[in-house]
Amino acid sequence: MARLRNKVAIITGGARGMGGATSRLFVAEGAKVVIADVLDDEGGKLAAELGDSALFVHHDVSQEGSWHAVLEKAIAKFGGVDILVNNAGVLLFKSIADTTLADFERVVDINLVGTFLGVKTVGAHMITRRHGSIVNISSVDGMKGANSLCAYNASKWGIRGLTRAAAMEYGHKGVRVNSVHPGGIDTAMGNPFAEARAEANKRYTMVPLQRIGEPSEVAYTSLFLASDEASYLCGAEIAVDGGMLTGQYYVGFPGAPGV
Repeated sequence: MARLRNKVAIITGGARGMGGATSRLFVAEGAKVVIADVLDDEGGKLAAELGDSALFVHHDVSQEGSWHAVLEKAIAKFGGVDILVNNAGVLLFKSIADTTLADFERVVDINLVGTFLGVKTVGAHMITRRHGSIVNISSVDGMKGANSLCAYNASKWGIRGLTRAAAMEYGHKGVRVNSVHPGGIDTAMGNPFAEARAEANKRYTMVPLQRIGEPSEVAYTSLFLASDEASYLCGAEIAVDGGMLTGQYYVGFPGAPGV
């Protein structure tokens, strides 16, 4: 298939996990991909695996200069950028009381400031070309609260607001901006102890689909939003969460069905 034929994408955090799955899928669908990440070894190996359709660039999303550099390299290699997937992110489990200012700033700098800089820098390039698609990877925790995730919550809610503002400012200039909100996904972040799938699924019995998600399931959602098939979506929020935000699936309560 070639749903992204003749398109060029920058994918941040593109070396592994959801980003790696997205890089592979986009190339399989005909795109040229710039894998932008701080993980040099993993990013370089993935780019080598994907061949001439991929370029790895070391990229710190929290630094404005790094954004200008990755955009320049993308243009020099592939001629322009049609798609940006702001996927890079970090997670921190700490209570508000235990979260230091440095902790909070690090999470916000990578997750939110990094997304803002991408929207600003690459979005400006897209506007000059009068077309483009920006996919911001937020989280279900950008739609709800969670204990011990104050910095992460704040950053992901911020991405949601930024996406809506950008959709308003960019949509009429030919650039669509949408957000994806993953739930628990089987990545180094979502499954840090690399539990077997059956074991990891035990932590998701309250989710309607009762399992952890796969990186490819998020990648396919980003593919749809990046493609021309989503040409009338702008400012949309898509939860890829197994139904987590729908409500809690009750197990073991009187009158509730079994699993």
